[in-house]
Amino acid sequence: MNRIARLLQHGLLTLVVGLSGSVVLAQSAPPAQPASLPGIQSQNVLELTSEAAQQIERDASQPANNSPVWREVNRDVEHYSSVSTPEAGVLIQSGGNDWRLFRNGVITVFGGWLLAISIFAVGLAYLLKGTIRLHDGASGKLMLRFTAMERYAHWTMAITFVILAVTGIILLWGRYFLLPILGGDAYGPLAWLLKNVHNLIGPVFTISVVVFFVLYVKDNMPTAQDLKWLTAGGKGPSHRFNGGEKLWFWFGVTALGLIVSASGWVLNSIIPGVEYFARGDMQLASVIHGVSSIVFMAMSVGHIYIGSIGMEGAYQGMSSGYVDENWGKEHHDLWYQDVKSGADHRGRLST
Repeated sequence: MNRIARLLQHGLLTLVVGLSGSVVLAQSAPPAQPASLPGIQSQNVLELTSEAAQQIERDASQPANNSPVWREVNRDVEHYSSVSTPEAGVLIQSGGNDWRLFRNGVITVFGGWLLAISIFAVGLAYLLKGTIRLHDGASGKLMLRFTAMERYAHWTMAITFVILAVTGIILLWGRYFLLPILGGDAYGPLAWLLKNVHNLIGPVFTISVVVFFVLYVKDNMPTAQDLKWLTAGGKGPSHRFNGGEKLWFWFGVTALGLIVSASGWVLNSIIPGVEYFARGDMQLASVIHGVSSIVFMAMSVGHIYIGSIGMEGAYQGMSSGYVDENWGKEHHDLWYQDVKSGADHRGRLST
């Protein structure tokens, strides 16, 4: 009877350990021989690795503590998966939570304040100074400032930019100011629609930026005169474009426009020759896209203000292509002299 009891006890212990999932076949060393049992000539033996032994000990002292398992699951390491999709073996990508916290915290909070401050600054400037008027009034004589092609390129870029800005603002901040008003049933389809509009308009904006650059780059090359204009606080002689306009052209339209476009194409996954972007790449592109877009929009507030209600005669130049001669004298006197002398034939005077 003692012999049978000992056999049953040993078999039960082996079964319990096996079901716990913490026992593995020894690979690195030959199995230790167990104490001999009467009447048993040979036996298959399982040896516990150090990790498995620690797990068994932890199960006994800390029941239901699965932290080691979840630490392994939460690593950005791709394990085996029968699904062929890239990164399918990554159960939980911890970088996704970091991206979510940064997007919904740093970008939305500080980005929202940046936009609010820029709008407030423009409003304050208008209240304090109003529209910048022509000192000598309009002369009634016009001079060509922008060709039809230049205006078409500008308006294409401007319109697509506004559409992208409005849809982007709703997609980024809509849950805070629009969702409580519309409710989930209406906001969900609206967000889906705006997302697709945003994705479709994005490539058109990219093309318009490239065309705009080609048409305007010649007259936006930096000169020493631009530095003098900037250090004088926006005063002094200037050619066709002053230092502020050139700063907007190079840093705003060109640099930020291309960064926003490139990151947006990554998020759309339409980069030629690239079939798949890892989730980490998409998260980085999302951060770059969000930050650069907000800076772009904040700078554009000032540009739109000056080109519309902030300066008398400025909007006329982009709407009709012509500006008053007195406007040219006051704001771009070196360019006006070039036109008068015939050095700039594009800016011809009207007869």
